[in-house]
Amino acid sequence: MIFFIILFLSCVTIKINLCFSSIPSSLKTLPIDGHFNFQQVEHAAKDFGNRYSFLPLAVLYPKSVSDVATTVKHIWRLGRGSELRVAARGHGHSLQGQAQARRGVVINMESLQDPKMQVHAGNLSYVDVSGGELWINILRESLKHGLAPKSWTDYLHLTVGGTLSNAGISGQAFRHGPQISNVYQLQVVTGKGEVVNCSEKQNNDLFYSVLGGLGQFGIITRARISLEPAPLMVKWIRVLYTDFTTFARDQEKLISGESAFDYIEGFVIINRTGLLNNWRSSFSPQDPVHASQFKSDGRTLFCLELAKYFNPEEMAPVNQEIKSSLSQLNHIPSTLFISQVPYIEFLDRVHISEIKLRSRGLWEVPHPWLNLLIPRSKIHSFAQQVFGNILTDTSSGPILIYPLNKSKWDNRTSVVTPEEDVFYLVAFLSSAVPSSTGSDGLEQVLIRNQRILDFCEIAGLGVKQYLPHYSTQAEWKSHFGSHWEAFIQRKSTYDPLAILAPGQRIFQKPVAYS
Repeated sequence: MIFFIILFLSCVTIKINLCFSSIPSSLKTLPIDGHFNFQQVEHAAKDFGNRYSFLPLAVLYPKSVSDVATTVKHIWRLGRGSELRVAARGHGHSLQGQAQARRGVVINMESLQDPKMQVHAGNLSYVDVSGGELWINILRESLKHGLAPKSWTDYLHLTVGGTLSNAGISGQAFRHGPQISNVYQLQVVTGKGEVVNCSEKQNNDLFYSVLGGLGQFGIITRARISLEPAPLMVKWIRVLYTDFTTFARDQEKLISGESAFDYIEGFVIINRTGLLNNWRSSFSPQDPVHASQFKSDGRTLFCLELAKYFNPEEMAPVNQEIKSSLSQLNHIPSTLFISQVPYIEFLDRVHISEIKLRSRGLWEVPHPWLNLLIPRSKIHSFAQQVFGNILTDTSSGPILIYPLNKSKWDNRTSVVTPEEDVFYLVAFLSSAVPSSTGSDGLEQVLIRNQRILDFCEIAGLGVKQYLPHYSTQAEWKSHFGSHWEAFIQRKSTYDPLAILAPGQRIFQKPVAYS
């Protein structure tokens, strides 16, 4: 009996190995304009999170949308007898291996640049771009026409397909919504290898499925992004608070109605010394004498960060508008710092930090980020426990916190948010020092993240993860809540064999054994 079991298992192993060994040769015969690489695939098993590494069998470098469709359709036709799956990889800024495909095919979307980017100026201005285009390149090209997209992420060296598969949030989202609220049209390759154009009026179920769909329903190969007239300059402002209630009240006041500001974010600072002196390299204090006397040592502070876009000829009225708006806030007067920078410099501000960190070897380290969307009614309970008890410092990375208006989000997309009209993004953007056993070490950051999640669960805060990551389908079901059945239905319609985005670990490909 044991002999037959061993024989059976050996046959299964041989069959699986033969199946995988034949896959590269079948891919080699596909009629594509680009090419596959079967040897140098290690880079496709890495991402910004730097915690997971799943080697693919092959990396596709497509030159055309047809290359993507041909590859996906080939794998679709292999059917349930194949375990081969596909992940679209942009700039590799995923955190938990979401753009990886263990023993599958990774599509390098940045090589997909045909047709070229096209800016259309007019009453309804827009730009047509590849799904693999970086937002920084879109900004540079659209600025040549005096235009720019309305909504951004804080970091612009990300691909269009990557951010639109999540949401794309930054300080402009209170007014314009996330990036997925500013898309007119998409071209998508579904899990069946079909190339489909979709919009609000054409194939709209696929359109809204893909937006915020975590790559589960299709690969975004082209997008039409809304544009608006671009300013030349930015007034960039920072002020501090010691009281969270006052800080949150001012933030919520600013995002309601017609705010004077175009960008509103906040961040938390715990146990930092010489904070205002650090700001002086980029900002000027409104009151230098009192600013020099302010002590931040050992305190928990909340920074409100604001930006007002303008053109040089508007300087006088803009200054007056800013002065009037700031007079209605309750920040610490001596902590008002202002800078004036070009628009592109403001939007690309994180890249400057990236260059500095790379020069010190501190960029390609583990990034155990935790991003949460928290209902407005629960934010004070969250702040009291997390900023008051769980966290002792913010030395491992910035903590962003700012409110968003749900009315600017389209509930037809795949993104799930808290039910309330206003909710907060709280982002713990940690960088772990690999060799450290202290509070900035990977293990300690992960323990802290779990303590935060456990508190949210026990306290029943109704929190949703942004850039979500879960280990089981039960957890994913809880994440999507009442939207879960619709999510499953969309999956069965557009990717019934669960070929796409295996790194999200939401669905398992149904495999037939014979």
